[in-house]
Amino acid sequence: MSVRLLYLWIKQVVNHFKFTTLCAFLSGCFVAPVAQANPLTLGAGLLYIQSPYKSGQDRYFPLPVINYEGDSFYIHSLQAGYYLWKDQQDQLSITLIGSPQNYDPDSADDADMKLLNKRRMTLMGGLAYRHSADWGIVRTTLAGDMLNNSNGMIWDLAYLYRFESGQFSLTPGIGALWNSAPQNRYYYGITSDESQRSGLEADDPDSSWSPYLELSAGWKISENWNAMLSGRYLRPGSEIKDSPMVDENAQMVLFTGMSYTF
Repeated sequence: MSVRLLYLWIKQVVNHFKFTTLCAFLSGCFVAPVAQANPLTLGAGLLYIQSPYKSGQDRYFPLPVINYEGDSFYIHSLQAGYYLWKDQQDQLSITLIGSPQNYDPDSADDADMKLLNKRRMTLMGGLAYRHSADWGIVRTTLAGDMLNNSNGMIWDLAYLYRFESGQFSLTPGIGALWNSAPQNRYYYGITSDESQRSGLEADDPDSSWSPYLELSAGWKISENWNAMLSGRYLRPGSEIKDSPMVDENAQMVLFTGMSYTF
């Protein structure tokens, strides 16, 4: 599959979820830390996202699970990629990620927040790398906005370790998410025009690092059926927390679901 087809696939998925206001999590959080031997897994689950915004509403969303692992390309729900290098230890790929982050002023309860501009979901593209060894897994992704919404970049870096016991697996991880200044200004900044209109203080944030903890648990119910539970607890950097748009010191994302491997 060409990179162009991967782009169209992810863009179509993101556009679909714009219709329902929000979609999956920031990409790649719930992807299995090791490549599956079976190429295709389908399923469904429920996603909970805690809003970082002032007067924002926490949301629950049904989410399809679509995982395909081929020799040249992969699809992990809202993330897809084309392998530049792939062996048992190292995988380097060109990746496309549907980013669900957005802000809809019409859904805000606060009168001042209703007067801000909309922040839209976007499609991000870049490079993803994963190294697997006996001592754990290193996972990193560097991606930039491809739809000229934020014109920003993100860099995700994490270390994970997988425990297995019979039909159960547990994968804790620790990591950090870097947002470039344009990324933060688009999603958390307040322009002078917005400030005059809403009464909120103007804010022009710089880049930031946000540390997080994540945990994924899996249960192999049968040869084909699997159950999963994943979560991430993130502490936004000061450039984000200090925004007048934000009133949370942490953000939680949870996902649970079942899947069938063919």
